Amino acid sequence: MQALLLQTAEAFWAAFTGLIWPALAFALIAFIVRGASAFRIARNALPQVRTNLILFAFDIAFVTPLLLMGLAFTGGLMQQAGLRLFDADHWSALPAWLTAFLAVFAGDFIGYWRHRLEHLSFFWPAHAIHHSDDAMTWTTGLRFHPFNRVTTALIDTSFLALLGFPMWALMINNLVRHFYGLYIHMDLPWTYGPLARVFISPATHRWHHIRDADGAGVNFATVFSVFDQAFGTYRLPGPCAVPLGVRDEIGAGALAQLLWPFKVMWRWAARLRRQAPLSARNAAD
Repeated sequence: MQALLLQTAEAFWAAFTGLIWPALAFALIAFIVRGASAFRIARNALPQVRTNLILFAFDIAFVTPLLLMGLAFTGGLMQQAGLRLFDADHWSALPAWLTAFLAVFAGDFIGYWRHRLEHLSFFWPAHAIHHSDDAMTWTTGLRFHPFNRVTTALIDTSFLALLGFPMWALMINNLVRHFYGLYIHMDLPWTYGPLARVFISPATHRWHHIRDADGAGVNFATVFSVFDQAFGTYRLPGPCAVPLGVRDEIGAGALAQLLWPFKVMWRWAARLRRQAPLSARNAAD
């Protein structure tokens, strides 16, 4: 038990100290862009930030250890079955910078389609937790339900492993997409101008989080906007200043966020129970 507590404490320390430099960098950017009003915006967002950090802590303590075991098991099965489209030797023949770029590009392509999957009705209750932050800050990139974390990690990592990328390239993909993902959740008016046709900007991603969007059906990529343009989900009319969040009555606080998918599943089950006798009567008639 003592060893387990020590490992958990070390995991917390590593996870939260890893946020110090991004937090300082994002705070500096916000101050440069918005001046003193950045402090007022940050103060108003504190309740949401607190929820985001609690969910992040829950993730570190309970979800990540199980996820690592699941990924190791899945990776072992794929290796035993020889499920690889390319061998590692193919990637070693390329310059390191090109392999790293292709890993990030492929990771964003896979993430684009996985993200679209999360907006379908079956997966939406878990993914809605991420969208429920109506005072979006960079910490919104830490707000995920455990169900959503599992689907994200398993789908993204499994498909990248299928492509046979070396481990160091997979780590670069994870780091780039993680920290860039935190950055694009910042409350910034930046659209990137012509570069928006290549990269996702904070304004681009903010349009993905607007409340009255019927599932926020635009701008699914994290790094490269080319995927949204290619598949008809790109939208950037300008800086986004409309209300954010979801229409679902999820409730405030981390506990309500964690319980929401279970409430939705209970409602689905109750609806099926009500429909079953009606279907039986119709069949008898």
